[in-house]
Amino acid sequence: MIKPREKAPNLEINLVNDTKWSLHDQTPENFTMIVFYRGKHCPVCKKQLEELKNKMSDFTERGVNLIAISSDNEEVAKETYKEWNIEGIPVGYNFSIDEARKWGLFISEGIKKEPKHFTEPGLFLIHKDGTVYWESIQSMPFGRSPLKEVLSGIDYILKEGYPARGEA
Repeated sequence: MIKPREKAPNLEINLVNDTKWSLHDQTPENFTMIVFYRGKHCPVCKKQLEELKNKMSDFTERGVNLIAISSDNEEVAKETYKEWNIEGIPVGYNFSIDEARKWGLFISEGIKKEPKHFTEPGLFLIHKDGTVYWESIQSMPFGRSPLKEVLSGIDYILKEGYPARGEA
């Protein structure tokens, strides 16, 4: 398990726009927010990412870079990008199960039309210095942090200089 204030694991991922993204290359004003989502098969993920797209400018105004990542393969990830209303969000794919375990994400075995294995949701706020600031990890698709509350939390953090918590 990664604890707050620890250096985030190295993360390099291919994006649906045929470029590569690296966490270590990010230079946000304040944070980089990584949203790990279950994949195209998940209607809750679709709703979350479409809401994220609608709030992108709110995050940008607060100095937050964004990325959404799944273990879907390239073809499925590109279909997702075209079919969901998520234009503008960097979307990474082929996130390996081994890498997901380094981030402390829960892994599920597929049922019905789900992929054989995939990650359960997680949201990480990485401080501009590369350390983990905030993490929210779920073992189910339900009960994710509402983005409105995440934004309110970021406002409080920035206004009050609130430190990362949970590292003990």
